[in-house]
Amino acid sequence: MSTNSFRCGYVALIGRPNAGKSTLLNRFVGEKIAAVSNKPQTTRYKIQGIVSNESGQIIFVDTPGIHKPGFLLNRRMMAAVNDALLSVDMVVLIRDASVSTGNGDRFVLDLVRRSGKPAILVLNKLDKLKEKNVLLPLMELYSNEHDFLEIIPVSALKGEAVETLVSAIIGHLPVREPIFGEDELTDQPMRSIVAEMVREKILETTGEEIPYVTAVVTEKWDDSDPEQTRIHCAIYVERPSQKAIIIGKGGSKLRTIGTAARKDIESLIGRKVFLHLFVKVVEDWRNRERELDEMGIGK
Repeated sequence: MSTNSFRCGYVALIGRPNAGKSTLLNRFVGEKIAAVSNKPQTTRYKIQGIVSNESGQIIFVDTPGIHKPGFLLNRRMMAAVNDALLSVDMVVLIRDASVSTGNGDRFVLDLVRRSGKPAILVLNKLDKLKEKNVLLPLMELYSNEHDFLEIIPVSALKGEAVETLVSAIIGHLPVREPIFGEDELTDQPMRSIVAEMVREKILETTGEEIPYVTAVVTEKWDDSDPEQTRIHCAIYVERPSQKAIIIGKGGSKLRTIGTAARKDIESLIGRKVFLHLFVKVVEDWRNRERELDEMGIGK
């Protein structure tokens, strides 16, 4: 590896909710470090995924989906997007190619333009397209609106053209020494990653029954037992009725959530896990400074 040509930099992944940002981040690093859901606004934190190879290192900053701020929670999430755009070397705009263009897409494009940062456009969800020729007018539309370095169609879900995208990103980064070790995948503490895994399973398991009023915090992590790691996670909701939905009849839904999350956590940390989940009702937590600070959202 020639240090004279090694490239390294910070890259923001930006897009509308449900564009596939977290799926792409997980595909890049080869591990499940970001919550993945088919519901919008899954990502609430700037999660960094690190990709290293012989030619370069990319430090990805995953941002919340671009949406209209309402609650204090949402305002903090949008502030995280703006902070990310200020601090990166490049922006990767991820667009769901399987849906028609709306005002939200134009708003995101305008954010990218105003950032003044070099940008690559990723047209995601190729796997959902019956005919690939529908990409041509979309590529033409974005080419006329902004001078993108490259436009690359991919399928984050299937991994199609992801390696091509990695090479393209590295090729446009500044020549710089690596910032992280080549075996590092993220700067996020394991407690945060585990909490996100639990929240992903809540979103999967509750379907449309529960709105976006859940948050998960890892409150206890005990490695003293050589046989297993004991993890305690608190699930925050705003009303007793929401608590009942998550727990389910006789605790059935909470057990389903816990079992699915435990399997992912064991796969990630490589040892047996005892996972204890409990539900806390905190009215209007999305508008409370103290609760959001304790959860580490937008601090």
